[in-house]
Amino acid sequence: MIDGVPVVREAFPHTVRLVTTARLRDSVLAELVDGDDLAALAEIEGATSRRLTAETRGIAGLPANELVHGVAHARFINASFAYAKPRALSRFNGPDRGAWYAALEVETSVAEVAYHLTQALADAGDFNAVVDYAEMHASLAGEFLDLRQRPDHQALDPDETRGYAAGNAMANAARAAGLNGVIYPSVRCPSGTCVAALWPHAVQSVAQGKVWRLTWNGKPEPQISRVDQV
Repeated sequence: MIDGVPVVREAFPHTVRLVTTARLRDSVLAELVDGDDLAALAEIEGATSRRLTAETRGIAGLPANELVHGVAHARFINASFAYAKPRALSRFNGPDRGAWYAALEVETSVAEVAYHLTQALADAGDFNAVVDYAEMHASLAGEFLDLRQRPDHQALDPDETRGYAAGNAMANAARAAGLNGVIYPSVRCPSGTCVAALWPHAVQSVAQGKVWRLTWNGKPEPQISRVDQV
């Protein structure tokens, strides 16, 4: 038990994370160069990509030997840990190290993504946007902190200034104890369940699924639809 939260052994054969479809595409520069220039393009990408830097020599808070290689969609797994909000906290990770956030239901993932992007649009003062997200399915198993049994815990506070600090303290303690992550009731979709995997190796059997489109037409409530192609 950590901070009054029990440790459980769980296996989730199917979870879903949403990533923007822009991440699924090859570099737009690749179509502008011939074969002789591809090596130079790769060198440029390596110099500017935080994920590639993490994979080759590590970055602050994320040693290279923690990342995964030779497995399906390894770059998506590694990118989720290499990229985090600059100078800001998320619920279970800080600015130097990301996490793999997923849900047991796609509706929960959509609700979580919609909330955070709506907040970003509110900050920009413009509720006009169309963003496509692809499902990334994965299995997760091992020992986790289980906040389903502590729904009153401060880490689940909807106020990010309070909840995120408590969540980061919990995640740090969970990693120090060698736990794979945190199971928790969704804060943005009350009926849903989320899992934050705190180690790249905890994310297994990743496969791409369907694509969802979120459309804001001047209002903070997005229209949500499934699309066949992007």
